[in-house]
Amino acid sequence: MGRLTDLIKKWWTGERGDNEAKCFRDDQACEGAFDHIDRGICAVPLDRIVGSVGRYHDFDSQFKLKDHMPADRLVSIKRAMRQGHSLPPVKLYKIKDEYYVLDGNHRIAAAKSFGRTDILAKIVEFIPSSNTLENIIYREKSHFMEQTGLNHPIELSEVGQFPHLMEQIEKHKRFLETTENPSVTMTMAAEDWYQTIYLPLTEIIRKGRLLTFFQGRTLDDLYAYISYHQWEKGRTRKYGIGIDKLIPNSMEAFRKKMAKMKKEEYPEMLRGITAFIMITAEAKRETKVVDRLFALPEVREVHSVHGSIDILVKITLTRDLLTSDAEVIGQFVQEKIRQIPGILSTQTLIPGQSRIKPADPADPTDS
Repeated sequence: MGRLTDLIKKWWTGERGDNEAKCFRDDQACEGAFDHIDRGICAVPLDRIVGSVGRYHDFDSQFKLKDHMPADRLVSIKRAMRQGHSLPPVKLYKIKDEYYVLDGNHRIAAAKSFGRTDILAKIVEFIPSSNTLENIIYREKSHFMEQTGLNHPIELSEVGQFPHLMEQIEKHKRFLETTENPSVTMTMAAEDWYQTIYLPLTEIIRKGRLLTFFQGRTLDDLYAYISYHQWEKGRTRKYGIGIDKLIPNSMEAFRKKMAKMKKEEYPEMLRGITAFIMITAEAKRETKVVDRLFALPEVREVHSVHGSIDILVKITLTRDLLTSDAEVIGQFVQEKIRQIPGILSTQTLIPGQSRIKPADPADPTDS
């Protein structure tokens, strides 16, 4: 009887069970989300619809009708859907990335049962007011979307980045007004910015596999970081000048450059670097050290030499354009070279400028 009493108590007091749709009012109070914005009508992914405004007791977390509820209404809607009848958009409340049904619970249940992925909905968004980092960024994002009309997924993890993107779009709008279309709207300018500037640069970043070096950051974070430091006048950056050849230091120059390229022609944000490592080794282990060094994929040449050093090694590494040569080489030497037993000391030489003659087919030493 104790278990039954607990279930009755939860039902009577409005507590949600683990397998029950989320209650909008509970989450609204938790987030302090009372200011709202009408977002109009658009398609909403069904897996983002997690709760209900008034009928969360009647459906489980997957929007299957509870056993105690009559199924007549659901059966009728399923029949209408099978017959291809046009049904009105459902009405949803939104808090951050989750949606709650104001009207259309049975239509949601029917659509999910048919395996559909989205549904047409009229949306009212409620903006969280509690000052967590997540909510502050979300409010910036919401304001950005409202000003620009963009509905593309952009996920940033730092406060102040959405206002920076807004400044880029405003600058781009002024450029378009003076060069291409005096009557361009903010929405038109934002969409053009997204297609001709934002997407090309994020694709270059993606091809360069830079995210592997920035754990916990998003592709959009790297776009904001690189574009801010590359296109803001007077900014001092820590990465090498090689990025200037890839990304012009003017946003509109970058747009013009990328307009001439197909997506598959976008360059990779990677750069090859060469270094020489001079090694002192234990005499008894020198041969084994040479073998271990030569087995490393990054090692191109290994020479046992006479003099104050024992071994000379040539390595070639690849780095992204946000990291210095010294950092990449230093990490490689520390993690790969110095871990080999028998190595006593190393000294690294990084070429300033190099001149290399082409191989002479008649010279037997060129191979």
